Amino acid sequence: MAAVTACGFGAAGVDVGAHDRYGEVPGDRRVDVHHHFAPPQWLDWAEARGLVIRAVLPWWTRWDLDSALWAMDSAGIETAVVTAATPVLRYADPGQHRESLIMAYAAMVDLVARAPGRFAFFAPLPLDDLELAAWSARYGRDAGAVGVNAMTHNATGVYLGDPVFDSLLAELDSGPTVINLHPTELPGSSPLAPALPGVPSFLCDYPLDITRAAVNMTVHRTLDRFPNLSFILPHGGGFLPYIAGRLGSGGGYLAPAVEPERVENYLRRFHYDTAAPMSPASTPTLLAVADPARILYGSDWPAAHTDLVAGAASALDSDSALTIGQRRDIDRHNALRLFPQLRS
Repeated sequence: MAAVTACGFGAAGVDVGAHDRYGEVPGDRRVDVHHHFAPPQWLDWAEARGLVIRAVLPWWTRWDLDSALWAMDSAGIETAVVTAATPVLRYADPGQHRESLIMAYAAMVDLVARAPGRFAFFAPLPLDDLELAAWSARYGRDAGAVGVNAMTHNATGVYLGDPVFDSLLAELDSGPTVINLHPTELPGSSPLAPALPGVPSFLCDYPLDITRAAVNMTVHRTLDRFPNLSFILPHGGGFLPYIAGRLGSGGGYLAPAVEPERVENYLRRFHYDTAAPMSPASTPTLLAVADPARILYGSDWPAAHTDLVAGAASALDSDSALTIGQRRDIDRHNALRLFPQLRS
């Protein structure tokens, strides 16, 4: 396992100067911060224990290396920072959950070793068990994770920003740490019973879910209280850029009240990924409120299929709202500044 570094999470062994399998030199190829990895080894482990039935799992759990590399090359992605997708609703006990995390870590470390330069990984944070989450963050540092990944809220509907998570965030704040967020079903709903019947959660509920987390962190001054933490809001920040004016003018109705200056400050301090796809319709709105140096490329593969990922990448390449320099920064350089471990 890689040693813990002074700057938080240890390097994942990524050589961004390597040639890809087509022999291209990846000087400006993308770094993808939104890639779902359902480890085949983990699925074997989970199915053997009756935790999943592989045949009925959704399509995005059918991950294999060749398909991943093909999708990445189609979109000009050199390195993908993967998030372990382990779709289990309930474990027998915390010990089994910890074993599941160890299996996922082993698969991610193996993936990095099998395809040098192509992958890095986030450490999963199970917010329903804060002690286990803290353990996973420490284990992830030792294993070579470049940051951590967390859902927007726990199973009881408590969103990040709430004081219940302060002890975990304080531990993560001991050094620079990137927290990559991902939305999930709104509290009280489920994949089989979405909040709006007939409308999949990822279409409408996910953008609202990530917006709720960002607003809650703004209300509770999360970025000020934990200054070493950097949060990535996926899907262009959900609805957050579109309600920026509404949030600023209506902050007095929040409890505690939020002044417009804090709203503007937090909007520029959050990081955002492009998975949605973002371009071209959403770009001007995001650029109006976000720091362009904090926008990162995200594919959402394989939840987003390969053709969609390639099409979204092409749209980003030709987005007239972005300068050439901004496109290059979004594709690669913003990520390398946020994740210095990914530099060669």
